[in-house]
Amino acid sequence: MARDRKPHIAFFGRRNNGKSTLINCLTQQDIAIVSPIAGTTTDPVKKSMEIAGVGPAVLIDTAGIDDTGELGEKRVAKSLRILDQIDLAILIVANNQLGKWETDLAEKFTQLGVPFIVVHSKRDLEPANQNTKKLYQEIGAKFFLEYSAGEDTEEINNCIRHAIPETAWSNPTLLGDIIAPKDIVMLITPIDTEAPEGRMILPQVQTIRDVLDNHAINIVLKESEVEYFLKTTGIKPKLAVTDSQLFGKIDKIIPKDILLTGFSILLARFRGDFEAYKKGTPHLDKLQDGDKVLILESCTHHSTCDDIGRVKIPRWLKSHTKSEIHFDVVAGLDQVPQPINQYAIVVQCGGCMITRRQLQNRLRPAIEAGIPVTNYGMAIAWMKGIYERAMQPFNL
Repeated sequence: MARDRKPHIAFFGRRNNGKSTLINCLTQQDIAIVSPIAGTTTDPVKKSMEIAGVGPAVLIDTAGIDDTGELGEKRVAKSLRILDQIDLAILIVANNQLGKWETDLAEKFTQLGVPFIVVHSKRDLEPANQNTKKLYQEIGAKFFLEYSAGEDTEEINNCIRHAIPETAWSNPTLLGDIIAPKDIVMLITPIDTEAPEGRMILPQVQTIRDVLDNHAINIVLKESEVEYFLKTTGIKPKLAVTDSQLFGKIDKIIPKDILLTGFSILLARFRGDFEAYKKGTPHLDKLQDGDKVLILESCTHHSTCDDIGRVKIPRWLKSHTKSEIHFDVVAGLDQVPQPINQYAIVVQCGGCMITRRQLQNRLRPAIEAGIPVTNYGMAIAWMKGIYERAMQPFNL
């Protein structure tokens, strides 16, 4: 299932502090079940909405952090796993609470680099005192504000807009620092068994739009028409972008004075940890018999006999290294197998279906443990012997 690339905002707090009520007020819909019975919210509940000044975002309601019992502990653990996926946390408190649950959450937010807002709810019953306001600012909250059900949410919306990292909702460019207005960009898009029926894959669509946004000119064609186009039109693109699986073939067709890279490499720079990828890719040559490789897909999909992550990359890596390597594949945002140091390298897909934060948090444990990481496109370029050429557009 495709993951939402919108900024993710999660609501945390003790049971019956008003998390679900606030979400319903923000969305002006009955999204989350509101009940005086403690523990009504179990699994995280998601809802998309438009936030002025930010655009579309995903709001996530979570179980109470003080849930009890064996089942309650599992609910809390599931809610906390959301932390790796979010761009902003909103901590809902009431009755001037500042206990271990709140301070532990604030510490987790800080450790993971998640900015957070504190909302003191039910102020009509007990308003926040000065000591509470001061303490929450001291534990790192970006904003502290009060709210009661039925009140206008404009102030909360404004705090969200100012607290959420710009990188979570801004629209940086894929190619803006490489191409100029009126430049011609050739996009080579194979239509094979992995192509979705009747449409193009997201990285191709994103690149087409980015070329247009930079006032440049798109030429979109299949790999079978590239040579004919170059010979018969006399048009010389500034840049060619290809599906990474075609690197070996396209490298022979595209003249060396035309820049060449891959869609997955564009996404690696746009969304991943590009410097870590560059540092980790050469380690592909160090793989040897018995090594384990972790392949991370960022979506779940029907696997085919030509699947890039599950079939082709493992086959190419075994051929490239002439070693008997073992592979684990993890799809979507499922938990990465532990310990992470059992792997010699991690190979991450482009990440077109998840946010930048989700992708970088996915890689963080490996990077912190000193495990090399690379990206589909960069790994393929390395194995096909055209890595330097594929990286040239980013070194100009």
